[in-house]
Amino acid sequence: MEIKNLKHSDCFNFSRIDAAKGICRVSGNLIPIDSKVCSNFKKAAKCKFCKNFKEANKDGIGVCVGLEKEAWCHEELDAVTCEGYHEK
Repeated sequence: MEIKNLKHSDCFNFSRIDAAKGICRVSGNLIPIDSKVCSNFKKAAKCKFCKNFKEANKDGIGVCVGLEKEAWCHEELDAVTCEGYHEK
């Protein structure tokens, strides 16, 4: 995934407040979730960045094949504690 297609919500330094905005943990600024990334960008561990996330549909629902049992999941799920997460 190219950096130009990433949003602030894809950043490890981004902390969500609600469905529309969050706070940058580096700058402390309020930031819209879907705004372009800044120079402090650090890619978060999300299902969509995992090599075990397969067959995503247009709504971002795919299949996780990296755990003991395959399961549906959404591409935006945080995977920081997932044992099956392996970055693409």
